Amino acid sequence: MKHYAGLDVSVKETAICIVEETGTVCREVKVPSHPEDLARVLKDPAWRLERVGLEAGPLSQWLFEGLAKAGLPVVCIETRHVKAFLKAQPNKTDRNDARGIAQMMRVNLFRPVHVKTLTSQKRRALLTARKLLKEKTIAIENDIRGLLRNFGLKVGKVGAVKFEERIRDLTEGMPELAEIVEPPLDARRNLRQNFAALHRKLLAIVRDDEVCRRLMSIPGVGPVVSLAYTATIDIPARFRNSKAVGPILGLTPALHESGESRRVGGISLCGDGMMRTLLYEAAQTLLTRVTKWSWLKAWAMGVAKRRGQRKAIVALARRLAVIMHRIWSDGTQFRWTRTEIMPVAG
Repeated sequence: MKHYAGLDVSVKETAICIVEETGTVCREVKVPSHPEDLARVLKDPAWRLERVGLEAGPLSQWLFEGLAKAGLPVVCIETRHVKAFLKAQPNKTDRNDARGIAQMMRVNLFRPVHVKTLTSQKRRALLTARKLLKEKTIAIENDIRGLLRNFGLKVGKVGAVKFEERIRDLTEGMPELAEIVEPPLDARRNLRQNFAALHRKLLAIVRDDEVCRRLMSIPGVGPVVSLAYTATIDIPARFRNSKAVGPILGLTPALHESGESRRVGGISLCGDGMMRTLLYEAAQTLLTRVTKWSWLKAWAMGVAKRRGQRKAIVALARRLAVIMHRIWSDGTQFRWTRTEIMPVAG
């Protein structure tokens, strides 16, 4: 008899539910959230497991890799589908959630999620840490500006390099205030040094990655965007065609249709928020700052003339995602004219 398992994962413990093909619950247990403990229960000879359901979450990549190495038929499933399926339950408990996921596996009512390779996970961690340091640096700068404004000291427009010098000039002759702002300035200095170290590491990875270098042939696409794209897409072959990338990144309009009503809203905002933001910034740079003309910019300018600049930037961001996927899949480079994209020599 076939069996199906559902895992409801939390930080400390994971609820396991195993059901047979008729839907009868065979075993329910809680174990520590570690691949070895989960495998010890699931690899019992009494079970003939067809599928093991694991909801996507912070620990899912680690647990998925461990269970897959143990030879278990584990499937990482989409979070929104799990939430919609379990919403019908009157009581939300770990036990009921594990039981619901097991039933989803049994009736094959789920959408699998791609689990990224270890290389993409490391690149994603680098991008996240870099972004975190950058945001904290800007937050400290803004707090220092607000602190000094209470004393009538206005920092004004100043670059990142000259910021500390500007603060010292403003607090000159005010030793107590200078002593107060010194610790935030020291923290900002350390954050900037660590940010620069991570950015150099990012540039070194891009320099040695042939795919990233080809993606950077597209106007507006720099090292951060190219590395984030490869880390997000991971394996281009998992998309049936390049146009499928846009909806995955939440860059297509959301449609609500019911009966005679049909409403087309803004973009769906599904998928990776960091990648969507970076593509929007790349599109904005191409449309407003890149001076060299290309067929892509001409197309975007035409959209802006008909629909407005904001919609043109979103449309251009979606098209950039499609072009980057096609270049990655075909081994080509961006062509600035409307001629056909040719393979890269060598």
